[in-house]
Amino acid sequence: MPIIKSAIKRVRQTAKRRDRNVSLKRDIKSAVKAFGEKPSATTLAAAQSEIDTAVKKNLMHKRTAARRKAQLSRDAKAAGVKLGTAKKTAAKKTSPKTTATAEAKPASKKAPAKKPAAKPAAKPAAKKTAK
Repeated sequence: MPIIKSAIKRVRQTAKRRDRNVSLKRDIKSAVKAFGEKPSATTLAAAQSEIDTAVKKNLMHKRTAARRKAQLSRDAKAAGVKLGTAKKTAAKKTSPKTTATAEAKPASKKAPAKKPAAKPAAKPAAKKTAK
């Protein structure tokens, strides 16, 4: 065990970072495994999202992530998964009353554009005094 204060703190920080990294790696592995068990657009999106999160947190290099995501996409295509269908949502039905009230509201006023800050005036040159 370290004796110096900064070394003690470094041990605490390392342990905290390690726990965070292990958790992120576990999330990636479970998402990829879920996609492998049941390939669908939603599980593919979840796995790719976990990989993107790891890149954002500097846990994985961006090229490694790109390679893994490409492999997942290849597997999805081979399994017959239609890509791009993960985020489609059913359109909400609107009644005539809601559209009429939306049209009746006046347009909101735009905030006036701010004027650019005035430039500071140039100082006149200092006069030289002869002695």
